[in-house]
Amino acid sequence: MKYARIERERRYLLPSLPTGLIARRLLEIHDRYVHGTALRLRLAREGLEEPVRKLGQKVPLEGSTPPSVAHTTIYLTKAEYAALLPLPALELQKTRHVVDVDRRTLAVDVFHGQLAGLVLAEIDLGEDGQTPLALGVDPAAEVTADDRFTGGALAATSATELKTLLALYGVEI
Repeated sequence: MKYARIERERRYLLPSLPTGLIARRLLEIHDRYVHGTALRLRLAREGLEEPVRKLGQKVPLEGSTPPSVAHTTIYLTKAEYAALLPLPALELQKTRHVVDVDRRTLAVDVFHGQLAGLVLAEIDLGEDGQTPLALGVDPAAEVTADDRFTGGALAATSATELKTLLALYGVEI
């Protein structure tokens, strides 16, 4: 874990994209979760800027409170990204709204494709691991401990499975 960054986050299911949300950044993200690995290939585009290409890996840190992961990222050139694209992978697409909340970063993800209707918020807990007093959004439920809401699991989720999963939390799409 020598080169990994420790991420401490909490994840929330939202009933919809909150109205009046003021994002400081808006990103279009296309993720590919490489079969049989813990690797994620990401293409992130902000407006008309050149997209950012990354290869990432998140490894859960057992017994950490709050739940944490060791996250390693390698930034890729166009050629490197293209070389990895043929690897078999599950995909997902989302629009990320990046918001500042109580000196923390809140990412609100609106999913597309088979996951249309899913809205998740993740709050970065920072070095101290403390959740801010106010999230700035009204969640339907906290899903931090529910592995079905991780990127890799969501990429393998059909529209029908998503509808059933969300219904367990009282969210209809």
